[in-house]
Amino acid sequence: MGMLKISAALCLLTVSPAGADVFFQEKVEPVLRARCYECHSHAAGKMKGGLTLDSRSGWETGGDAGPAVIAGNPDASLLIKMARWTDGDHQMPPKEKLPPGEIALLEEWVRQGAPDPRVTKPAAPEDDWWSLRPLVRPAVPGSAGAHPIDAFLQTTLAARGLTASPRADGRTLARRIHFDVHGLPPTPEQADALAADSGAAAWEKTVDEMLASPRQGERQARQWFDVIHFADSHGFEHDVMRPNAWRYRDYVIAAMNNDTPWDRFIREQIAADVFFPEDPALTAALGFLGAGTYDQSAAGTAPMSFENLDRDDLVTQTMSALTSTTASCARCHAHKFDPIPQEDYYALQAVFAGIGKGDITYDPDAATARERKYWTGMSAAAARRDVSVLLGEEVQSLTHDWEKDRPAPAAWHTLKAETFVSSEGSVLQRLEDGSLLSGGAAPNMDNYILTFPAPAEESRALRLDLLPHASLPLNGPGRAGNGNLHLSEVELTVFPAGSDKGQRVAIRRASADFEQEAYGVAGAVDGNPATSWAIHPKEGEAHAAVFELAAPVAAAPGARWVITLRQLQPGAHLLGHFRLSTSGGTGESLTILSEPITTALSAPAGARTQEQKLTVAAHALSRLAEENLAALPAKVEVWAAARTAKNERGMISFPEPRRIRMLKRGDTAQPGIDVPPGALTAVKALPARFVLTNSADEGARRAALADWLADPRNPLTWRSVVNRVWQSHFGRGLCDTPGDFGRMGGAPSHPELLDWLAVWFRDDAKGSVKALRRLILTSAAYQQTSTHREDEAAIDPDNRLLWRMNRPRLDADTVRDAVLAVSGALDTAMGGPGIQHFTSKPGPQATPVLDYGAYDWDSPGAGRRSIYSVVWRGIADPFMETLDFPELGMPAPVRGFSASALQALSLFNDEFMLRHSEKFAARTHGPDQVVRMARLAWQRDPTEEESAALSGLLTTHGAAAAARVLFNSNEFLFVD
Repeated sequence: MGMLKISAALCLLTVSPAGADVFFQEKVEPVLRARCYECHSHAAGKMKGGLTLDSRSGWETGGDAGPAVIAGNPDASLLIKMARWTDGDHQMPPKEKLPPGEIALLEEWVRQGAPDPRVTKPAAPEDDWWSLRPLVRPAVPGSAGAHPIDAFLQTTLAARGLTASPRADGRTLARRIHFDVHGLPPTPEQADALAADSGAAAWEKTVDEMLASPRQGERQARQWFDVIHFADSHGFEHDVMRPNAWRYRDYVIAAMNNDTPWDRFIREQIAADVFFPEDPALTAALGFLGAGTYDQSAAGTAPMSFENLDRDDLVTQTMSALTSTTASCARCHAHKFDPIPQEDYYALQAVFAGIGKGDITYDPDAATARERKYWTGMSAAAARRDVSVLLGEEVQSLTHDWEKDRPAPAAWHTLKAETFVSSEGSVLQRLEDGSLLSGGAAPNMDNYILTFPAPAEESRALRLDLLPHASLPLNGPGRAGNGNLHLSEVELTVFPAGSDKGQRVAIRRASADFEQEAYGVAGAVDGNPATSWAIHPKEGEAHAAVFELAAPVAAAPGARWVITLRQLQPGAHLLGHFRLSTSGGTGESLTILSEPITTALSAPAGARTQEQKLTVAAHALSRLAEENLAALPAKVEVWAAARTAKNERGMISFPEPRRIRMLKRGDTAQPGIDVPPGALTAVKALPARFVLTNSADEGARRAALADWLADPRNPLTWRSVVNRVWQSHFGRGLCDTPGDFGRMGGAPSHPELLDWLAVWFRDDAKGSVKALRRLILTSAAYQQTSTHREDEAAIDPDNRLLWRMNRPRLDADTVRDAVLAVSGALDTAMGGPGIQHFTSKPGPQATPVLDYGAYDWDSPGAGRRSIYSVVWRGIADPFMETLDFPELGMPAPVRGFSASALQALSLFNDEFMLRHSEKFAARTHGPDQVVRMARLAWQRDPTEEESAALSGLLTTHGAAAAARVLFNSNEFLFVD
């Protein structure tokens, strides 16, 4: 389905009861579940409103267009017409036609009479659901002093007649904890150490060392990114890269390593700018708000708006990740199974109604941020001529020092043009003093292109003098009827000696002795042809402007300068008489002062009027602010969501949050009542609507939601996080649907243990995830063997009660990182921009063409961990995709598991595996190579049989072939 986004209101289908038709259950229902929309018009507007496909009564009643299925008659059934795409107004799915095989399945089902045993599952009372009940700490069963986790588990096992498995050996435990906590294999020496001593003290020491390592933050961050579908590109049709998304990745890794308390972690990601304004580095945490997809193509007619589907994605992500609820199922109607009314969904949308996704700028250093804030405030005070600031003691002292230290004006050297042409027919002539005079018929607009020998000295500024002349109207210096002019742009290009390829020189600022109101000299260097510098009503007089270069231009014998003066205001507002010159001066010596400042400075300080004091102070403070701001490091950017952000549509800004109205059936054409910001009414201990002193303060909305989520009385938040941490260590949560604690999700296998952990984590551990992990890792349940036992499996075949440890296969990231580690190619450098494991070229539209096969695995950065790889949302890495890396168009709270021949082929033949098999072979070259290879891959010596087989393979096909076999072995890919 690519990036096809299933409607957020597609509530999960009820589980078919016993006796359901096998054909429907195994063939048809999966197609309906995965492919079909349930609610109002989707984004393309093709599907009719009101249709539901989650029960027989839903499709029998149908939506606005009537019944969706006519049993026995596929050709007359709206559902089949939609699937066939035979009607331009009815297409399902809207962006990619179903494969012929799936269409045939639907046709056969309808032809058979559309057997469908499903019925809508009735909702239980609102206050009678395990995840919504207030948290109360259960008593730990058994004798005092027992490990609480084991006490709960052992009680449940005993009640079912089950016994726990014995403790695993030290080598097994070493592999387990290293892959689990770090996502990397242990070294042979680390495995040997635990094999020699895996007692309680040695194990606890190992646990503490593992949790203290920065590698654990990298491992846990990847799991969080699955949950919030974080990636480095937008997804959808315009799937372009987000070059600054990586700063959020680095923030999460640091937060995991620093063990940021969970309640603070929530507040940082949703409203760091509100809660922690004194720590601007935390701005990167707002990358959470931009983690999901962004449909650039859905701009609609209001490019400044934050699209409805983007807000929906934020609601889905936030509530699934932090409360394990499917709140977005209430987008079109009240949630069918959980006590979430439609109004709650739009209250959550209202929280995010004042932000847009894009790059936001910030200072990662707090001292720099304070300095920037100070001088920005001073600049603003100078611009508005704030008497209280300008005449205050601090600014007067700064002004005095500025005036005392102000250098003498710079020396200027006239440029004498070698060539001077007009693009529109003006006649330019060079006078004896090097100035240029324009005559002839005056065109409506014009460009003067002037060529000069490069100055003999370093140049830091260009000066333009406007000079009166008797040949001009009213003596000029312009050619307009009143002597005015409009200079739209000044451009300087430097051509090295003998080269026909020039380099444009940027101009950083401009100053002038006089500026016409609304036509300041900055308009001549802003890149906007609609702005310009003009001099009315000071025509007939000489004027000057200085254009300071962004970087000095060194003297270069034989080089040429080309200066272009663009005059693009209609009405023959052209330069009449002018001269150009350069200077190597610096700073204030280059500035052209306006007449009021010149007059004020000429008066003794004690004799100046208040207006003159204000004029001098405003100018001095403005210049000081400009110089100090220019000296600061540039701000950095992170892809996030904020009130002001920059994306492909330009700069987006929201003066105040958008009005959010509840939509009938989720249809934007059917708005209903206004909905204020809020959360879920089902959490009875907390107010569901936020009371804000200023409803226009969008930051206060996000802060209110963060407080609601992090509140100790919110049972969903604390159950959700401990369940996810449990899942990360046992492969499955105590509730095996970590993104859905509702009635369509799973029930917890050990509800008392889940509640005890939630309360302990919240109250005793103070939200420390490392403390929670330590508690789990030191339990006997975690340390038991994974050996299968038929007697126990007969009672609990899925091991839901944990009578043994689960035996997971390495996930895609860990496979790649383990291969890097074992081959000796692992680069443990942390942070910074992601590594692109592909080559890229432009595609037919915005989405590029990526070639993962062309990547050079010997290039710089190739050995960095997978967490630092660029993840392109809609163009998957084939190797990682084969190993079940998630498609991140939607949150992936649980990674899928598949076993296929394609995986074996990839592990044998992918270029990554081939190259690192060679590196592995080179690393172990020499005597006892087979033993060293086995120890690195398996963390043990090979048996005699294994040694013989590997030696024969090495002799016959080479060490790289033996390495590939080791990388493909179950012992390498699975963790006991």
